[in-house]
Amino acid sequence: MTGTLILDPLIPLAVLYALAGVALMAAVLALWRGLSGWWLRGAALAVLLVALANPSLQREDRDPLSDIVIAVVDDSASQRISDRPAQSEAALARVRAEVAALPDTELRIVRLGDGEGDLGTQLMTALAEALAEEPRARVAGAILITDGQAHDMGLAPDMPAPLHVLLTGRAADWDRRLVVTNAPAFAILGEPVTLRLRVDDQGRVPEGLAGSAQLSIAIDGEDPQVFTVPVGEDLELPVTLPHGGINVLQFQVAVGEGELTDRNNAAVVQINGVRDRLRVLLVSGEPHAGERVWRNLLKSDPSVDLVHFTILRPPEKQDGIPVSELSLIAFPTRELFVEKIEEFDLIVFDRYRLRGILPQSYLHNVSDYVRRGGTVLVAAGPEFGGADSLWRSALGDIMPVDATSRVYEQGFRPELTELGQRHPVTEGLEDLAPAEGWGRWFRHIGIRQTGGQAVMSGVDGQPLLVLDRVGEGRVAVMASDHMWLWGRGYEGGGPQLELLRRLAHWMMKEPELEEEALSASASGQRMTVTRRTIGEDPGPVTITHPDGTETVLDLPEASPGRYSAQWDAPEMGLYRLEQGDLTRVIALGPSAPREFEETIASGDKLAETVAETRGGILRIEDGAPDIRRVAEGRVASGRGWIGITPRGAYVTQDIRVGALLPAWLWLLMAASLAIGAWLIEGRRGGAKAAG
Repeated sequence: MTGTLILDPLIPLAVLYALAGVALMAAVLALWRGLSGWWLRGAALAVLLVALANPSLQREDRDPLSDIVIAVVDDSASQRISDRPAQSEAALARVRAEVAALPDTELRIVRLGDGEGDLGTQLMTALAEALAEEPRARVAGAILITDGQAHDMGLAPDMPAPLHVLLTGRAADWDRRLVVTNAPAFAILGEPVTLRLRVDDQGRVPEGLAGSAQLSIAIDGEDPQVFTVPVGEDLELPVTLPHGGINVLQFQVAVGEGELTDRNNAAVVQINGVRDRLRVLLVSGEPHAGERVWRNLLKSDPSVDLVHFTILRPPEKQDGIPVSELSLIAFPTRELFVEKIEEFDLIVFDRYRLRGILPQSYLHNVSDYVRRGGTVLVAAGPEFGGADSLWRSALGDIMPVDATSRVYEQGFRPELTELGQRHPVTEGLEDLAPAEGWGRWFRHIGIRQTGGQAVMSGVDGQPLLVLDRVGEGRVAVMASDHMWLWGRGYEGGGPQLELLRRLAHWMMKEPELEEEALSASASGQRMTVTRRTIGEDPGPVTITHPDGTETVLDLPEASPGRYSAQWDAPEMGLYRLEQGDLTRVIALGPSAPREFEETIASGDKLAETVAETRGGILRIEDGAPDIRRVAEGRVASGRGWIGITPRGAYVTQDIRVGALLPAWLWLLMAASLAIGAWLIEGRRGGAKAAG
């Protein structure tokens, strides 16, 4: 029980202050006049003023409350490397035992895991939230069990008691990390682009490993190239992308002996390869209704440089004029088919027939151009089965078809073959058909498939569009010259532009149109894995986590030739997907998350905040500290110990208020003092009269 003196004036304070002023003036006047009882008069007036102030005694019955100690245990990703989990648990067990031994003291434990995104360790946020849940008047201290790598120090709360840090890790720890400081989002094919990266060492690096590191570089999972690079220096790396679309560049630094973790030894950069200008050579053998289909398609793309030659002389015209004299300008055959053939990305022969304009040696060059990685598209017409057919030239060696010399002049609707429903060039084209189906074509050139993949069929199920790979290049044969009917909307038309666009992109080796492909995309930590194939069910995909563990993911069939599944990754980092010979690397968030930018345990970031509360930072490897009670404002840490401040918090159970003295006693005191003054002054006055 405690007692407190309180005032509850019987009159307004302003009036009380005024009366106090009058009383003071009266006492001063009595003193000035030389009245011997002036001090008794002043005391009487003071007693009356105190009585008017109505002093009361407030008595409280208090129930003392225990002190609270908050322990925040950092369980983030960087705390799960080496033996830090065991260190944290041992330190927490010691804190539990020490707090349990203190009288009237409770322990609150808060565990901090990895949050969403790449925010890093939100240590101060966790501490602030823990403080908000407890009465500040009861918080006697807080203990952080962490590696000290907090990423929200700007949110440090105002501590009402000492803050301490028990630091995990070892003084001899060291780590090496790879940082890509600059990487473009896209690059022009054939032109080098410069990436900047850096290899940094942290902590106590072993003497034999300092100064240099082994860096491996791989593109799209191919065999890596290994280089020895200096540590601690910015490196400029020129890279020329091998293909259009997304190119995945993976960088890996060899793991050194005793290194804390390899989670920050790798980086993945995705660069979109774009073509500056696509060079296409279009050779039209003779005028026909569909000739402008190819020209309009290619000219509609501003990034395409089109070289188009049309031979206007009809085959039935025999006037004896030499071929070399049939054009206003000379057909630069040598320049196009010998000197600059490698500069073209695609060569299209549209109803071309042998007329002596292109000698066989030039067509041999075209055949070799394909085997070295070039692409040729043959759009066949009735001439394809004749004696002057392009099939009977050197190009016939790389074509996946033989001519049957038959031409079907009848209406038919092009259809996708079973393989065509799975092939990326024609997959899903049926969904683009009008309600009544694709419009008919009226000419189908008879061919016999000898290789490749027939993705469309025509009359009596015979091959209509055949695709093939030859060496490093690609060849396509379209056995009809009536695709233009779709473009004109005849009988509803069909997906002419989409088919030609896909066909051209497949021939130019765009990755998204590869027949066998493994791809992955991510939204946050949710990964979508897609396997495209023209074969049978490819089976599950093996996913290797950043920490080396593996997950086998089954891929159900989403559509013909496409198998897909979504998977929630447990953490940010670099994942490797494998299925047979196909591999794919994908980074969820940064390949080296913020948690692994700095892995060496250090109290530097927390030092200022801890010092403000007079707390301490101790390494767990030096031994778990004792916990003592210290007075508020005193130093709260020392060698082998940390302190908490008792708060003396309580709950008031009952309050009683009573007058300090009864009213009659105040009046009696005032009257006694006034009478005393009168007697003293009267006695002295009588003595003066007798004298």
